[in-house]
Amino acid sequence: MTHEQIRPATADDVPAVKAVTDAAYRPYIARIGLAPQPMEADHAANVAAGKVFVTGDPVIGLVVVEEHPDHLFLDSIAVHPDAHGRGVGRLLLHFVDAHARALGLAEVRLCTNALMWENQKIYPRYGYEVVERRMDGPYDRFHYRKRLD
Repeated sequence: MTHEQIRPATADDVPAVKAVTDAAYRPYIARIGLAPQPMEADHAANVAAGKVFVTGDPVIGLVVVEEHPDHLFLDSIAVHPDAHGRGVGRLLLHFVDAHARALGLAEVRLCTNALMWENQKIYPRYGYEVVERRMDGPYDRFHYRKRLD
């Protein structure tokens, strides 16, 4: 897989974006005690706003990003469980870096639920550092940032 295989999502992708997001985040419901925020997102609105990028045919992975004046916020990354172990997440994380650079942004930020401990092992491997841990409504989150060279 290469960056060329990641494309902006279209309206036709909305059902797949929802399905992959739900499949990726569903295992966390029992652990957290509520649905992770990406499952509650308005996928159609995010796609229409150009925030969603997908990979695979059918779609097996996606990112939702939001451009800010000083950083790119990685709102969600989702890989279908059937595609785990194939490097899809790595591909998507590298795409986010490249997308931020293309927008002239020098930093990527994200947050993850404190109970999604798998992510706390993954993100530092990709250059992310913890900035803070705080409650955002009902969610106990670690906030990360990565400065791009």
